[in-house]
Amino acid sequence: MKTKQELEQAVLMLEEQVATNKTMSETYQQDLEKAKKDLADMNKPELTNHMYDIIFEAIEEGIGYFDFSDSGNYDIEYELDYDGRVNASSIELNNASELNESIMRKIEKRFKVSHTE
Repeated sequence: MKTKQELEQAVLMLEEQVATNKTMSETYQQDLEKAKKDLADMNKPELTNHMYDIIFEAIEEGIGYFDFSDSGNYDIEYELDYDGRVNASSIELNNASELNESIMRKIEKRFKVSHTE
C-alpha cells in the first residue's frame, strides 16, 4: 500500500500529464484546423488584386443602381409603443433577388463568363 505522500506525488504527476496532454491536444487541433483550411483554399480559384478591384467596383455600382428608397421593396411591421408612438418593429427587404441580379449584371459586364465547369 502506498503512503499518503506517494499518492499525493502520483496525483501531482498525473495532473501535470493531463495538463501537458491537454496543451498538446489543443495544438494538434489548431494544426488540424489550419491543414483543413489550407486544403480547402487549395481548391479555390485564385483572385488577383486587379480582379478583386473590378468585382468590388461592380458590386458598388450594382448596389448604387438599386432603389433603396422605394418603400415597395420592403415589408414593414409596425407596433404601438407604450408611449402611444408608432414604431417599425421589423423591416424586411423583399427584393433581395433584384439587388443580387443588379450586382451580377455589373459583374458580368466586366468579365467573360464561362458557364462550363
